[in-house]
Amino acid sequence: MASLSSIRIEHGEASRDPRASALRALAMDAVQQANSGHPGAPMGMAEMAVALWGSHLKHNPANPGWIDRDRFVLSNGHASMLLYALLHLTGYDLPVEELKRFRQLHSRTPGHPERGITPGVETTTGPLGQGITNAVGMALAEKRLAVEFNRPGHTVIDHHTYVFLGDGCLMEGISQEAISLAGVWQLDKLVALYDDNGISIDGPVQGWFRDDTPARFRACGWDVIGPLDGHDIGAVEAAIAQARRGRGKPTLIVCRTTIGAGSPGRAGTARAHGEPLGADEIAATREALGWFHPPFELPDDARAAWDARQPGEQAEARWQARFDAYRAAHPELAAELQRRMAGTLPTDWDALRAAVVDHEAARADDVATRKASQQVLAQLAPELPEMFGGSADLTGSNLTDFPDAGARHLSYGVREFGMAAVMNGMALHGGFIPYGGTFLTFSDYSRNAIRMAALMKLRVIHVFTHDSIGLGEDGPTHQSVEHAASLRLIPNLAVWRPCDPAETAVAWTEALAAATQPSALLLSRQALPTQARSAEQVAAIARGGYVLVEDDAAQATVLATGSEVGLAMRARQLLAERGVPVRVVSIPGSTRFDRQDRAYREQVLGALPRFGVEAGVTAWWGQYGCVAALGVDSFGESAPAADVFAHFGLTPQALADRIQETLGA
Repeated sequence: MASLSSIRIEHGEASRDPRASALRALAMDAVQQANSGHPGAPMGMAEMAVALWGSHLKHNPANPGWIDRDRFVLSNGHASMLLYALLHLTGYDLPVEELKRFRQLHSRTPGHPERGITPGVETTTGPLGQGITNAVGMALAEKRLAVEFNRPGHTVIDHHTYVFLGDGCLMEGISQEAISLAGVWQLDKLVALYDDNGISIDGPVQGWFRDDTPARFRACGWDVIGPLDGHDIGAVEAAIAQARRGRGKPTLIVCRTTIGAGSPGRAGTARAHGEPLGADEIAATREALGWFHPPFELPDDARAAWDARQPGEQAEARWQARFDAYRAAHPELAAELQRRMAGTLPTDWDALRAAVVDHEAARADDVATRKASQQVLAQLAPELPEMFGGSADLTGSNLTDFPDAGARHLSYGVREFGMAAVMNGMALHGGFIPYGGTFLTFSDYSRNAIRMAALMKLRVIHVFTHDSIGLGEDGPTHQSVEHAASLRLIPNLAVWRPCDPAETAVAWTEALAAATQPSALLLSRQALPTQARSAEQVAAIARGGYVLVEDDAAQATVLATGSEVGLAMRARQLLAERGVPVRVVSIPGSTRFDRQDRAYREQVLGALPRFGVEAGVTAWWGQYGCVAALGVDSFGESAPAADVFAHFGLTPQALADRIQETLGA
């Protein structure tokens, strides 16, 4: 018998399998009722879905959060109605009324799959290429947890990650980052099914996408099966079975399909991609499929064929019996696994957090906040085994490693976007709090994955070092100017720019405690002065902004973040010598400070004229009513850091002069 990998075939035709017909009908009916959506991909992938969900996927519709379930990612998220139909038919809490409300306000069937909205949706997809990259993170998490927790005779972590992806996912550059990492990491429980239909919005893809996709995946260390007929359920089932037996490599299954399969007038055309079929074409499709049921109505035999509730309960019950035996043999490991998968911090977390913050607040040496970050990591990571770090080829600069980190720290290579999306996948899977480092200016590369983490409310921590013109000689391509202000605009992203070890420790501990929010830590390359504080001031750091120096005779308030807090303190001294006393406010976490009650914010900001200082764009200070601000409203320059700061007038002398001149003092 020929191996599946040797079978080559062109597009097949839609089957009349009632399970596939049910998926097609629900997809075209929902899109038609919404008068919006993408029917083509769900119709084209129907048999692929039957093969996976009908024969291989391990899941329990009654418990979407079961630890050892297989993960399914619809990377081409515009095909959302395929996933919604699958979840509805297999028995998840997604009634047909929600399918009828597809793409409507506050429905559980939004235009693209959204984690937390629809039970059974593992990740929010839509921005193409990120789904497959999330899946790499999920498969990595599964592999690492299996190593940590499985014991001889007790296998409690043993599941696969499956991905459906299309041409658009593979055109996005992030897909190359993802498949390369998956091959290097030998993620053999990752199986990707490629919907190779040759059509995108603008038409046949041959005019802009002629990659030899199987060769590309093989070159990255994947097994490749096919191309095969994606409408042949048996062939796809057999391919998945073969992929599940693979060892040492992830697997790509190339499924040749016809977009809009089953539609006599639209199949194989770009018109099937992103617009309703229309009443006449839907009637013709029903005729072609022999599917003579009204919209959203399915025969009992089709529903029964899809119902996965009993098999799912049985699968979880078998796993639960194994887990009970595991817990009896290894009670501490079992409790730790459950804690980590629940995303709760250890019971001694409050004591650990206080000890680390107090330790860093007692330091008197001047260090770069990137170094302060590493000092904090050295204390936290040994106590929090869920912390999993990495860097995009800048470990020695980002300082994201810690003593004896071992396999808990990865080099992602020069793949900032891929790193960010892989971290999202690890957080989605559960069991880890991922963090990763790069230079702040390269946050532009990973921005959309950061945005997705914020949208999905994931506890992911981005360590962005070299956070300003303080980078120095590498020049304007590497010097962050607009990045801090830009990141602060992302809803639900906590942005911290600490000025010394105490503020850095608070930033880290607050990021770790933020269970439903990603964080960005903006850290300096250059050494910064350590500030003296009372215990009350240390406690106030967590509020995002606080008064560092009060003065009853003050004539103005200076607001500063990060490296410019030290600058503000030196300017304050100069002004004091000139008889112009000022208050100094540190705002290490503006996104946190902005959520404080009005009374606290007004008490911190005060009623005096306000001056802002940050080595970045100055427009950001307008929200705090500053009468003037010192910053950088152009790109940087290549020179030693001190010379660059002087060139842009970011000096204590310049700040003091600006304040005195504005006050007319």
